Amino acid sequence: MSKLKLLSLLLATFLIGFFLGEAGASQGSRQEDDYRYFRLLTDVFRTVKENYVGEVNTRELIYGALNGMMKSLDPFSSFFTPEQYRDFKQETEGEFGGVGIEIGMDKGRPVVISPIEGTPAFRAGIRSGDVIMEINGEDTTNMTLTDVVRRIRGKPGTRVTLTIMRRGTDKPFKVELERALIKVESVKWTKIEDIGYIRLSQFTEGVGKEVEKAVKSLTSQGIKGLILDLRNDPGGLLTEAINVSELFLKEGKLIVYTKTKKGEVNRYFSRRKQALVENLPLVVLINRGSASASEIVAGALQDHKRALLVGEKSFGKASVQNIIPLEDGSAIKLTVAHYYTPLGRLIDKKGIQPDVEVRMREEEEEKLQEFIRQRRLQGAAGLLLEPSLDPQLRKAMEILKTDPKGYAHTVR
Repeated sequence: MSKLKLLSLLLATFLIGFFLGEAGASQGSRQEDDYRYFRLLTDVFRTVKENYVGEVNTRELIYGALNGMMKSLDPFSSFFTPEQYRDFKQETEGEFGGVGIEIGMDKGRPVVISPIEGTPAFRAGIRSGDVIMEINGEDTTNMTLTDVVRRIRGKPGTRVTLTIMRRGTDKPFKVELERALIKVESVKWTKIEDIGYIRLSQFTEGVGKEVEKAVKSLTSQGIKGLILDLRNDPGGLLTEAINVSELFLKEGKLIVYTKTKKGEVNRYFSRRKQALVENLPLVVLINRGSASASEIVAGALQDHKRALLVGEKSFGKASVQNIIPLEDGSAIKLTVAHYYTPLGRLIDKKGIQPDVEVRMREEEEEKLQEFIRQRRLQGAAGLLLEPSLDPQLRKAMEILKTDPKGYAHTVR
């Protein structure tokens, strides 16, 4: 028997053996389909190795198949070669060069979930909803989310050119960005008249404690209401979403639960013996850039009627990914569960509808971002708020001043 046939046989035997281990959960007809397609895979592998006109590297062939397999599942599942996995771990454990955008996938194209204030992307005017058509002239059609992120990130000081298609524009336009070390101050707060305001830009490690610090600082100043701004917050750590939610919910309140394919359910409850602020009127701002952990907080507070949600429908990412290392140093990032709001809502690809919808028109968003950019260029630090240019913030303030419990506005 040739080495090639032996390799094909071993591959087929492994795959069939794997599914025999799953036999208890499969039915006969489904098993037959699985075996048929496994045979198809090994047949194609053998045909390519025997007949392709050029040299074929078995490792690259298998890695390509694995990459395609993960890509076919959803925008958030992906395959890492050993080299890519090492880079991924370095990026998540330390600092890296980037442009300051959180990216998702929609209809096979990378889409900006949100730009992060103070970063190169924000200063250049990148907006939520912008579709990235090209990266350095390379079409993004067949790229995975991992491919896109890898191409945009790079050494600080180097440049990357993005070709953008934006709602309301007739044709794509190019934006050249200089990569920088992305260091984000996740929590900022201030007082607007007698209303407290907290902006949460990312759910990074320690955010719950920072929000707690902000709430204590503001309540000590005698505020009559609080605004939690989750707009353009792409999410982050599930643990921090829980830490933030329980600041406003009584002990034992369900915050979120996850459910796997096998029906395994994990429920996460508020653990604080007493909420930090139980009765203070609370408005949460959301928009299409609010995703993942942001939606966990918004969904929990909305379901328990602890806060009024104002703004626009959120992004709609309610999937949970695990990193699974493989024996050769490669890894897969696999979607293993969905999360649900306390009332059992699955908001994946749907988003959370605010109680009070206030749309931000393109020209309003552009004026607000330009105001912030100009003030930053003038050396302004800290939070930059301008209610006259921000209809969503303005509506939140109006509600807290005239109808602090939100009864006249809540959609029930």
